[in-house]
Amino acid sequence: MVCIDNDTCKDCTLVKVDSANKHGILLEMVQVLTDLDLVISKSYISSDGGWFMDVFHVTDQLGNKITDESIILYIQQALCAKRGVIAKEARICLGKEVAPGAKDLALEMTTKDRPGLMSEISAVLVELGCNITAAVAWTHSTRAASIFYVEDGLNGGPITDPIRLANVQEQLENVIEAHHVEGEKRSVRLTNPAVGRTHTERRLHQLMYGDDDYEMCRGCDGGDKGHKKGCDRTHVSIESCKEKGYWIVNVRSRDRPKLLFDTVCALTDLEYVVSHALVSSRGTMADQEYFVRHKDGYTLNAESERQKLTLCLVAAIERRISEGLRLDLCAKNRMGLLSDITRVFRESGLSISRVDVGTHGERAVGSIYVTDASGHDVNLNTLELVTKEIGGSAIAVHKSQKWAAHGSSSRTSQRVPNTRVENEGKPRSSFGSLVWAQLERLSRSFGPIRS
Repeated sequence: MVCIDNDTCKDCTLVKVDSANKHGILLEMVQVLTDLDLVISKSYISSDGGWFMDVFHVTDQLGNKITDESIILYIQQALCAKRGVIAKEARICLGKEVAPGAKDLALEMTTKDRPGLMSEISAVLVELGCNITAAVAWTHSTRAASIFYVEDGLNGGPITDPIRLANVQEQLENVIEAHHVEGEKRSVRLTNPAVGRTHTERRLHQLMYGDDDYEMCRGCDGGDKGHKKGCDRTHVSIESCKEKGYWIVNVRSRDRPKLLFDTVCALTDLEYVVSHALVSSRGTMADQEYFVRHKDGYTLNAESERQKLTLCLVAAIERRISEGLRLDLCAKNRMGLLSDITRVFRESGLSISRVDVGTHGERAVGSIYVTDASGHDVNLNTLELVTKEIGGSAIAVHKSQKWAAHGSSSRTSQRVPNTRVENEGKPRSSFGSLVWAQLERLSRSFGPIRS
């Protein structure tokens, strides 16, 4: 049962979900909302036993309630038990198609990060007659993971010729191996179009985890003293609750886009079940508290396992924290566009730290984060020359939206200024004293699914 409630709270919409529980259901809920670019400012979660109940406090990116009927319809259909049946008109939200059909070949790569890597990959794909319909890439802890979606550049549609596919994989492997030293991890994988393909950003998390990028992570060094006042680094603490058989995972970090999705994604893929949780944001900081146990029913039995979970959560949060200057792309789509843009970056001595581009109709849109070759800020003169060569109408420096004075654990478009939060050193109310009262009050107002 899904209820969209615009009456209970004056400043946000409540999305209430009440359904049978299964592993991964929380991630499915969060994924639906974040794919719509909605802001989750607070969430109360209870899924102990065979039933799942969750309440999300959401707004759009301007801080308004959710009143668009197409978005409401999509949320209801996507969160209901019959998740596979979503009307086409419901998938068109915010001017784009949400969760489009997986019709393109996916190229997944992990390797050591280096300048020019994105340019070399996209150039090879153009030479092989592949049109890039979307590309997403993250860099973290000297590692890089990317997923390119491609179609036949001449005839459109999927590439099915096995000889051609083998050639694509071989040429990409040559690019990846060109600067590798013996013993370094690397991978190239081709995935054919398929319904139910893993969510792209979840797959990126899986690729980077498989590449062991978490091993070099270090969060806040506050230790047992907790998160120091004014510290904006990621802090993870894990304590035992032997009476209930849980481990209590507390995460405090800078608030930023899709934070809740990334955290829940890590817990789910590590096969931890979230039985209860409270998530909220205040100012520029976000607090998340989870009561978890392993999918098989046991808790963390060794210090090494607890340490690994801590590092994996820090890594999941830090992967999306992009260094460098964000440039927004909006141009008429054509074969070779991404190759041309990344070539200009490479020839200008710029490195790419993150990419998220796709196609909406006949236009290519998205964002690219760049630094200089040393990882520092881009020189303004260099930036001017780059934008001029690419075309000022095609790419421009991102201008942060000013809608959000409050924090949000799922924001998707603005960078948070580096400011402290007043009174952030005060103790927070514990999960037990907050979530149960909220869940009990909100559950009374659950109503039928709106048609």
